[in-house]
Amino acid sequence: MQLIDGKVTAAQIKEEIAKAVQNRKEKGLKTPHLAAILVGSDGASMTYVNSKVKACEKVGFNSTLIDLPEDTTEEQLLHEIELLNKDPEIDGFIVQLPLPDAINEQKVLMAINPDKDVDGFHPTNVGKMTLELPTFLPATPFGILELLERYHIETSGKNVVVIGRSHIVGRPMSILLSQKRKAGNATVTLTHSRTKNLKDICLQADIIIVALGIPEFLTGDMVKEGVVIIDVGITRVSDATKKRGYRLAGDVDFETVSKKASYITPVPGGVGPMTIAMLLKNTLLACQ
Repeated sequence: MQLIDGKVTAAQIKEEIAKAVQNRKEKGLKTPHLAAILVGSDGASMTYVNSKVKACEKVGFNSTLIDLPEDTTEEQLLHEIELLNKDPEIDGFIVQLPLPDAINEQKVLMAINPDKDVDGFHPTNVGKMTLELPTFLPATPFGILELLERYHIETSGKNVVVIGRSHIVGRPMSILLSQKRKAGNATVTLTHSRTKNLKDICLQADIIIVALGIPEFLTGDMVKEGVVIIDVGITRVSDATKKRGYRLAGDVDFETVSKKASYITPVPGGVGPMTIAMLLKNTLLACQ
């Protein structure tokens, strides 16, 4: 069993991006500039946005954080988005989700200029992705493709099972892996909470991508020998033995599944670090 180390791979990608930025600066070209809008004070969102800002500094990007209070109205948020859309200095920006209940998430995502949508969530970019046209890929699926490629994991002709049908991971993943690309040409089954005989389907899979948000859902009796496992989930689980009072768990029961897997991503340190690296890669593409 080999661990797929997202931390190491993300660090390599950031180094490649830093070199590209350095080259741009030496040629007198524009420095990539990523902006993030954060509404309210959700702890996980704040941590995530701060790590994005730090990652920008590390690769030599300019970054802007627009920190808005919890009681920001939809109108005020749309005004901030419009300012970023029009600002020639900003190459790409993200609106950190989730948003407060009073704000329509879909309306906000629709308001982002597709050419600056480095999260890859705008319908224009989703449509281009589906039609295999050049576009920004959603950062987490993009990161998973990179891991499969860089670990030379064969996907062509393989049975891939994706568990979870979210617009952020599951659905784009199922589309990308079925396409004609390096990490692609697979036969993909997209499963979800209504799927019957999930265990039987998983036992046929050469590669399983789990993005369900249910800790330790996939267990050793659901997978065959030699399977490749990509665990996208990360949940805080109460654990009195830990100093913090909790531990981080993936959607895969690592203990039992890793005994059968040929490759597996750990949680934390697997898919997570790749998401930020690919967001930076999308921002570099936007700048170019």
